[in-house]
Amino acid sequence: MTLRCLPVGEDALLVEAGSGEETEALHAELLRRAAAGTLPEIRDIVPAARTVLLSGLAEPRALAGELTTWTIPPPDRGASALVEIPVRYDGPDLEEVARMWGCSRQEAVRIHSGTEFRVAFCGFAPGFAYLTGLPERYHPPRRATPRTSVPAGSVALAGPYTGVYPRSSPGGWQLLGRTDAVLWDAGRDPAALLAPGSRVRFVPEEAR
Repeated sequence: MTLRCLPVGEDALLVEAGSGEETEALHAELLRRAAAGTLPEIRDIVPAARTVLLSGLAEPRALAGELTTWTIPPPDRGASALVEIPVRYDGPDLEEVARMWGCSRQEAVRIHSGTEFRVAFCGFAPGFAYLTGLPERYHPPRRATPRTSVPAGSVALAGPYTGVYPRSSPGGWQLLGRTDAVLWDAGRDPAALLAPGSRVRFVPEEAR
């Protein structure tokens, strides 16, 4: 794995990886080493699509040199608990997604709900997680015209990602259905239902 380390301010590093899979592996290894106490003091470890931001470092340049010598194994995908999210698959774009996939609505639901997803990173809005897991042939484009308002709880996908809108907002993703699961609750600990590394399955409500 080839990593590129870029200094950010006085106490942070932005580490670039070559792919989403490499970023996931790097993030998992950083968390493992932090838990084992073999990382220098660090405030935050924040993954994104192709980068991990490390902040609160006393000597960021020293860690940058060390990172390039690491052997980073694939992440243990079975290590985290499985989160099941009930879904009513009745979204306005389900028919169009099924057409793009070359299958029926029922088969599209089976494909999506039969996939085990993993949270790659979070962003966009509090509680919004970018989930990966669908094969590339099931990566639909964003809508040509975004909606001005997408209801909270909407289960959607675009490109390689599936996500659940934690609150109503504009959005251009393809809407497959809705869930009543609460993705973000400031009074809950943790506030976010999903965190990087979480395993996720969507369960059709009629199957529960």
